[in-house]
Amino acid sequence: MKYLYILYQYLIAWPLFALLTILTALLTIVWMFAPNSLFINSVQRCWSRSFFVLMLLPVKVSGIENIQKGQSYVFVSNHQSICDVFLAYGYLPVIFKFLMKKELRKIPFVGLACQICGHVYIDRSNMRAAVVSIKKVEQTLKNGICTVIYPEGTRTPNGEVQKFKRGAFMVATHLSLPVIPLSVSGGYECMPKGAKYMKRHPIHLHIGKPMNLKEYETEEAATEAVRQAVIEGMKK
Repeated sequence: MKYLYILYQYLIAWPLFALLTILTALLTIVWMFAPNSLFINSVQRCWSRSFFVLMLLPVKVSGIENIQKGQSYVFVSNHQSICDVFLAYGYLPVIFKFLMKKELRKIPFVGLACQICGHVYIDRSNMRAAVVSIKKVEQTLKNGICTVIYPEGTRTPNGEVQKFKRGAFMVATHLSLPVIPLSVSGGYECMPKGAKYMKRHPIHLHIGKPMNLKEYETEEAATEAVRQAVIEGMKK
């Protein structure tokens, strides 16, 4: 069964998902006059969920009741695998903007579509340019528009939640926005960093309760508190 599943991925699932990705990107580009419309957001959500359908991966989501409609949030998530982005896009009931590494802009169709959607590319090697990118994201966070951040900076190498970078919390601190911890479990078992193919495993996304970073005396304390909330959410 293992080898049949691998063949299915390469011969059917990945080609179909690539086709859906191109079609979704093209529709997003055509719909450039209304990048935050509910219609295009629904299309993108269906595209993300199709990833799990095609890969035959069961998904469980809990804690949606912790999101208040019309409120802007900074979602902070652990980063286990490529599944994480599709989980956020497919199952968070909000419109949000990613801070994305600049290399992704080069992907045909997708790079342009993401730019049109308002996702912001960041040059992590250039601090001045990174600050400009963060400020650009800040300008969009109103009327329920949110952002999703992966403060580990890269996918976990061993399944454990790595140290969070404090810079990832600049947006929440500067705009006094509540932070919601996102806890992903099962993604590492599906496709750990460096893996060549997907393994079938249930995936769980837990949406935690909003946190006010001003309640903590230092940035370090606030950062660690969010990290611990993410870790606790992985156990639910």
